[in-house]
Amino acid sequence: MASPDVIDPRDQTPESLLSWAETIGVEAVSVRRLLSALLTRGIHDPAEWGHRFHVPRRMTDRFRMMPRLHLEKSVTSSRDGFQKLLFRLHDGLAVETVLIPLHKPGAVSVCLSSQVGCAMACDFCATARMTSRRNLATWEIIDQWMQAREVAWSQGRRVTGAVFMGMGEPFLNYDRVLAAAELLRCSYGGAVAAKGITISTVGLVPEIDRFTDENRRFRLSISLGSAIDETRAKLVPVAARTPVRDLMAAARRHADARGGRVMLSYVCISGVNCSEDDARAIGELVGSTPVRFDLIEVTDPTGRYQPPGEAELRAFRDSLSRHLGQPVVRRYSGGADIQAACGTLAG
Repeated sequence: MASPDVIDPRDQTPESLLSWAETIGVEAVSVRRLLSALLTRGIHDPAEWGHRFHVPRRMTDRFRMMPRLHLEKSVTSSRDGFQKLLFRLHDGLAVETVLIPLHKPGAVSVCLSSQVGCAMACDFCATARMTSRRNLATWEIIDQWMQAREVAWSQGRRVTGAVFMGMGEPFLNYDRVLAAAELLRCSYGGAVAAKGITISTVGLVPEIDRFTDENRRFRLSISLGSAIDETRAKLVPVAARTPVRDLMAAARRHADARGGRVMLSYVCISGVNCSEDDARAIGELVGSTPVRFDLIEVTDPTGRYQPPGEAELRAFRDSLSRHLGQPVVRRYSGGADIQAACGTLAG
């Protein structure tokens, strides 16, 4: 339950706000009105909530002045329209957020960061090389989304989705990330459909099981790296402390509980994890678990890791067709020219 003291509504969940409102004698409809004013309409001034949306003063008086992230820089790819926003935080650190154009004209999704830096030490990821690290507060995640939406609005575009695939490992900041996702999903908040919100993880099994047990309706994407433990240990050393079969067992539990396919993401690296043996290991690992297998070509700013060429990638997909026999999707990772692609965000 939220404290009856002064609070920031962006740092709560819809449920905790409802509980808090009850402690100060305010009806639930006022919570719906304030979240609608803040998240649906983008109005930050509590006084305006009272004047325009009839939120009672005994409620608005308890909201502290809501800080905002400082939008320091925006750059748009000339190749594909991906747009990267650099936000400066109150402690001088920085995070990056990406507006992703969708197939439907005018629609965009927001790629959100959940941490400054990342402790997972993925060998091909620029975020992992950052020296400063901390979790983001729920309000810092929400404000990324709100400001990204304001940028989209100014361009005549609308935000229809959110993906927690930016800087950081979302499941290392589980409670705050899920609180943000619930605020975005709430019908009188961000009003983003649950299926339009994806949370990505490199494979934290206890948190995957928690996510499954809590019956969270958001999409889950699990980054595999490799189906061979030795290769995975080189690419994703922290997550690889858990054997890949234990990770796949958690993915299977999630698929069984949801009654659908679980999304497995696979960063393709030339000469490292795109061979016939890799495809065979994937098929043996996945077995009968229903999956959607997303192929993402590596984007390593250092040049140490290279994406497979068309011939190598085609041969790998053919091998997956034989050994996996399930949907394989080549996922586009845009904004490479502005370092907005997967694995290139570094503040």
